[in-house]
Amino acid sequence: MVLVPGIYSLVRFGLRPSVDFTGGTLLEMKFAKNISVSTIETIGNQEQFPLMSVQSVGPNVYDIRAGNATDEKITAFQSALSKEAGSEPELLRKDTVGPILGQELLFKSLVASILAIIAILSYVAYAFKNIKFGVSAVIALVHDVLVVFGMFSLFGHFLGVEVDTLFMTAFLTTMSFSVHDTIVIFDRIREYRKKDMKGNIREISDTALNETMGRSLINSFTIIFMLLALVLMGGETIKWFAVALLIGTITGTYSSPFVATPLVILWDYLEQKKKK
Repeated sequence: MVLVPGIYSLVRFGLRPSVDFTGGTLLEMKFAKNISVSTIETIGNQEQFPLMSVQSVGPNVYDIRAGNATDEKITAFQSALSKEAGSEPELLRKDTVGPILGQELLFKSLVASILAIIAILSYVAYAFKNIKFGVSAVIALVHDVLVVFGMFSLFGHFLGVEVDTLFMTAFLTTMSFSVHDTIVIFDRIREYRKKDMKGNIREISDTALNETMGRSLINSFTIIFMLLALVLMGGETIKWFAVALLIGTITGTYSSPFVATPLVILWDYLEQKKKK
């Protein structure tokens, strides 16, 4: 239910990159009284501030995204806002990233992801002495990644949520968690296959899943409860980082028994059918 809308949103709308990747300035300001988004935009135009977007993220708190702006421009913009609001707004966050650094961060993030996938495929294939385990683990991993990216594409389109370096951290963490859970199940399947090489792969997988399911659920729910606490009470700064980890943990938990393992069974069935 999540995968198809997420993929559609990724193709249609893509992700909403933050200034970490595009370059520019991000200001998070808290005002003493309510001030409209249109007023902030008008002041930005009057001060010739390179304003790109203004988004309300809390009670009287706004994320103000702009192009590359000098400290003098930012100071003048704040002063103009102070006159309109009656008091100086509290600057909660100020991030400035040059366009070259933003492109470098994006490139390194993509390279890190590709290298991680290649390393995981190679390691699992070597450890289990069978390429089908490695490929199945990577397909389950890609499934988890698509769910996380798809959800944040939807969040970006409907809620204005941006992806930044913290999101990339959550994304890489999701990859490791997904494969870790899958390897536990695969290792148990391998143990039973060693004892009975002619055993039915479906029955062996069923036994392996039954024996590891309790451990997987306990481990996952421990992480999920902690992340829920961060989402609800961790504040706006890390809220979406925690949401990304939460989505990745949930999808990583169910993809191991319901995506990776069925793929191994299907692959083995096709091999046996081909031999006959």
